[in-house]
Amino acid sequence: MLSLEIIEENPHHILKLNGEIDASNSVELDESMRKMIDDGAQSILVDGTHLHYISSAGLGVFMSYLEDFQEEGIRFIIYGLSPSVWEVFKILGLDQLISIKPDKETVIKEI
Repeated sequence: MLSLEIIEENPHHILKLNGEIDASNSVELDESMRKMIDDGAQSILVDGTHLHYISSAGLGVFMSYLEDFQEEGIRFIIYGLSPSVWEVFKILGLDQLISIKPDKETVIKEI
């Protein structure tokens, strides 16, 4: 099960993920990402603190937006991943393509 919440903290849009992302609910993730872009987000932060699992379908959603983010100058950062979820990103080399930080405080300091 997955719950998603979009919080606007100027100038950031924060997408809080809670649960698991798999093929059955990756569409919800996609819709949330599209909504933030359509709402004019310039900075999208994904809070993965309560994300317990992500499948290739979920990873694919993030990957599908990377070009859009680059073209539109949108800053995209994921933070707070558990060691097991972080390992999935790392094994696939996504840590080279996506900015992944340990926590929100680190993100805010570095922006």
